[in-house]
Amino acid sequence: MQLKFYLITGIVGVTTLLSACTWVKLSTEAENVQIITEQQANNCKLLGHTTSIVKWTVATIARNETKVKTELETLARNSAIELQGNAIKPASEIKEGKQKFDIYHCDTK
Repeated sequence: MQLKFYLITGIVGVTTLLSACTWVKLSTEAENVQIITEQQANNCKLLGHTTSIVKWTVATIARNETKVKTELETLARNSAIELQGNAIKPASEIKEGKQKFDIYHCDTK
């Protein structure tokens, strides 16, 4: 019985630590890629689209929604560089760790 308690405690502890980790790093080139609104996108040129996918559960436990959102945006910002984009806009809601983004080039003033 005591072994079961330690096992469950260990699993919960590791899961808590892992859910706090950020697994996706923003590339240096993508640091200037902005996340824009629909209204801001009206003044920009659409270059393409990307779909970001991250792990949304750890050991069947849902990860922190804010961390998942941040990682999805980071992946999209990294992808924007490949199309010479400097802005992204969410094109869908987050569903099970997956989100679509539009990539734009906006004139800087």
